Amino acid sequence: MDQSLPQDHLLSHVQSKANAFPALPGVYLMKDNQGRVIYVGKAKRLKNRASSYFNKQGLEEPRTAELLRHVADIDCIVTSSEVEALLMEARLIKDIQPRFNIELKDDKSFPYLQIRIREEFPRVEFTRSPKRGTKLFGPFTSARSLRAAIQVLQRIFKFRNCALDIRSDDQRWRWFRPCLLYSIHQCTAPCNFRVDRETYRQQIQQLIMVLEGKKDQLIAEMKAEMKQASQILQFEKAAQIRDEIDALSKLHLRGDAGIHVQPEVFVLDPKRGVAGLKKVLKLASLPRVIEGVDIAHLGGTEVVASLVQFIDGMPFKPGYRRFRIRTTEGNDDFSAMREVVTRRLRRLQKEQGTFPDLLLIDGGKGQLNAAHSAIRSLDLQKPSVVALAKKLEEIYTLDGQQPLRLSRSSFALRLLQYIRDEAHRFAQHYHHILRQRRLEEQG
Repeated sequence: MDQSLPQDHLLSHVQSKANAFPALPGVYLMKDNQGRVIYVGKAKRLKNRASSYFNKQGLEEPRTAELLRHVADIDCIVTSSEVEALLMEARLIKDIQPRFNIELKDDKSFPYLQIRIREEFPRVEFTRSPKRGTKLFGPFTSARSLRAAIQVLQRIFKFRNCALDIRSDDQRWRWFRPCLLYSIHQCTAPCNFRVDRETYRQQIQQLIMVLEGKKDQLIAEMKAEMKQASQILQFEKAAQIRDEIDALSKLHLRGDAGIHVQPEVFVLDPKRGVAGLKKVLKLASLPRVIEGVDIAHLGGTEVVASLVQFIDGMPFKPGYRRFRIRTTEGNDDFSAMREVVTRRLRRLQKEQGTFPDLLLIDGGKGQLNAAHSAIRSLDLQKPSVVALAKKLEEIYTLDGQQPLRLSRSSFALRLLQYIRDEAHRFAQHYHHILRQRRLEEQG
């Protein structure tokens, strides 16, 4: 194969950047000469994985060679773990739809383990469609591993996974015939009142403790059982326990339901979202008009901002605005935020426009204070302003000393996330436009 690709000088630049990546988990983004992301990948060690595209084996692999013919730049995002890298990769691929990513573009989401704790006899389920009012663990990175772990956990904790609506005050259940799981000692049969409500809920509480990380003692007991089975030559039983230990050990390969949110999983109800914001933020009236602001950098030099407008919880595209920051140099997000909020509200003042009821800032306390100082400098009473910090999805308010952390299924939080993500998407779109213009001017 001829390794002298058409853009050798570009590949040399890309290879140099890849070689400088840290040896940490994360995702890498390959871009074309217009700045568009054409491939997203994950890595346990970013430097090793990204650099491997440029070794002899990588250059000789047909699919890699075809990808490299279109690559002009590469960036990376460091994550805290390999699991987070996998979840971020999937999220980016679904959002961006890169040309060279074949997998993960479909609507299939990562699964969860769901416990219906509001039921008298909580059931435990594998699900891709979580329900409200449940105890949720995940998302898990492997559906197969999760199913295997649930089977092991059911053998140990004997919970039910059926869809029966069992009530302790309905005596007809006394005559119900338990299923096969009771016969093979994998369910305590609450459907026939073979176990009382309190004892069954203790089973579930022990299960939750294991899922929350306190499984070392359980695994130690299972290892002792496996050793004993091996000593008395019950090798088949020992092998089964070994596989069960392996399944339980993989329970940590999951994200955090409150942080690694899958938007396609949690359905947004705009009206309930707006009503929820009024309640949790203690607003005097419904925030019918909400505007979201995001600051972004172009090539580390030019700074741009986006503003999106939502009315009654739904995006109102005619209200979207883009800004090129004029007074701020470098990566000073606080000054940039102060400028864009000042310009937006001053224009509404001048044109006697409708002020938003709520202004959502992408960031933390610093960005919030910057926006508030802009509002104060214009001597305005509106809008109310809050900030949403992405890492832990915490809501910062001017009145609260501590940020608010809402349930991941909260309609109020989901609406704020939708607005924040839309502002970010709009800012990135503006980036692509400006980058294309700059390339055309240089060409």
